[in-house]
Amino acid sequence: MIKILIICGPTATGKTALAAKLANKFDGELISADSRQVYKGMDIVTGKDRPRGVKIHGLDLIQPDQEFSVAHFVKFARTLINQIAKRQKLPIIVGGTGLYLDSLVKPPATLAIKPDWRLRKELEKKTIKQLQQRLKKLNQARFNSMNHSDQLNPRRLIRAIEVAKDLQGPTLQANRYDCLWVGLKTDKTTLDQRIAERVKSRVKAGAIKEWQKLKVKYPVNLPSMSGIGYRQLPDPDSWARAEQQYARRQFTWFKENKQIKWFDCEVDFELVYSYICRKLKSPSGR
Repeated sequence: MIKILIICGPTATGKTALAAKLANKFDGELISADSRQVYKGMDIVTGKDRPRGVKIHGLDLIQPDQEFSVAHFVKFARTLINQIAKRQKLPIIVGGTGLYLDSLVKPPATLAIKPDWRLRKELEKKTIKQLQQRLKKLNQARFNSMNHSDQLNPRRLIRAIEVAKDLQGPTLQANRYDCLWVGLKTDKTTLDQRIAERVKSRVKAGAIKEWQKLKVKYPVNLPSMSGIGYRQLPDPDSWARAEQQYARRQFTWFKENKQIKWFDCEVDFELVYSYICRKLKSPSGR
């Protein structure tokens, strides 16, 4: 069974910096689990970190107009985990995209359902109301299980219809990883301040220029261009508020995972390091 270390938590808590220090201590390599950092040329707004002296995988994988789903991530990450383990190094997965992390460890039954491009082309012409009606007819329970935002999102509705039509397809088997989960968090006020300061620093570093350049090159309705930051610019205050709201949604997701050992984001590194040392030596990682 391959041992993996997962560093997770809300945005702006210092996950990559911690993961880099741990990689140096444990001779590890990082795998980014961030759904926004896979796009080439989208660097400043997404806050890509490339720590010196540490190998990090999962950045700059595709162009902004290409598709990258959770299924792509799981396939990519699983291959890398095997390669890193064969090199006798510790795979360290770091990021705040909870769906990616959960699906890596325990893939949902629908993950192996491939895109139906003919169906997607047909459905792209439909209105939100028509898509909702189509999904309700196929699977009312699935529509009811979607949150309000997803019920109004054409891309989410199309994928839900696609899945509802092919629930008898193959499933992706769970890999038997020995997972150690470590989470970083802080109080709401501190986190909001950290996010606001980070947005200011990214604007100063050229975030608006990056956004303008991408806006000329790519349609604004692309999934990549509808991400937080790109959707709110050129208004930094709106961007900061969106990031703060996103951080709360991230924590709501992660707090359901009882395997995560939480630390304050400003905790002394040696405390985290000693905890991980103890757990990695145990057979179960617990």
